[in-house]
Amino acid sequence: MATPSIPTLHNTNQTAPSSNEEVAVDVIDSSPRLSPASDSEPYDIPRCLQTADELKTEGNEHFRGQRWNEALAQYRSALGQLSRRKEKRRPDPPPLDELNSGSDKGKEKAKDEELEDVDPTSAECAKARAILNANIGACFVKLDDHKSAVTACTEALADDPNYVKALQRRASSNEKLNTWSSLTSAQEDYTKLLELLPSSQKSEVNRSLSQLKPRVAAAQKQETDEMIDKLKGVGNSILGNFGLSTDNFKFEPNGQGGYSMNFVR
Repeated sequence: MATPSIPTLHNTNQTAPSSNEEVAVDVIDSSPRLSPASDSEPYDIPRCLQTADELKTEGNEHFRGQRWNEALAQYRSALGQLSRRKEKRRPDPPPLDELNSGSDKGKEKAKDEELEDVDPTSAECAKARAILNANIGACFVKLDDHKSAVTACTEALADDPNYVKALQRRASSNEKLNTWSSLTSAQEDYTKLLELLPSSQKSEVNRSLSQLKPRVAAAQKQETDEMIDKLKGVGNSILGNFGLSTDNFKFEPNGQGGYSMNFVR
């Protein structure tokens, strides 16, 4: 098995690797950083970023040596050095009197609150979190734990929604899970990739989408049939007390993706 290379990347919006290529992990930008302007920071962000980068480098060495569990542990340790992602704060709605008067004060206040959340150091932490979570996802792919890979890539995409590698890995792992919901999610990710990738790299994504369509339909039918069988089992246990069974109720497709029920004697 060829040893996967670890390219030095400075932008998470990379082109996606093909399905038969080794999964390469990303590298956190370790260029010098300025100290925070305020001493009120709860911890030294540049130092935490540096420590995370050192742990990630150790993880890359393990990944290169195909020691997936060791690499996973180092990436998780690196992630633990970074601040947690802050949920976006929704601005409070303006008072009713401002809405009724048509005042722009409420809009201006909301805009100011959004600007307050823009922090260069937070952006660096977000980028580092995205890279580490994507690398964690790469480890889970190697460990054949695709459910965990999907979770890790989803975390990466929460920090960088246009992270191509995370989208590609999540779509691939969702295909492996092969459920109706996971295949539908894979479709959504491949559609997103078509918006991000250059024309020269869209053919493989289009091929994946065309192959997914019948698989989604088959998974939907299978899971729907299983659900109906379970409902019939529950229904028969109740209707039997009245001399009826679910055979008296016919389920037929309504042409809108659902079913209609008719009573027959």
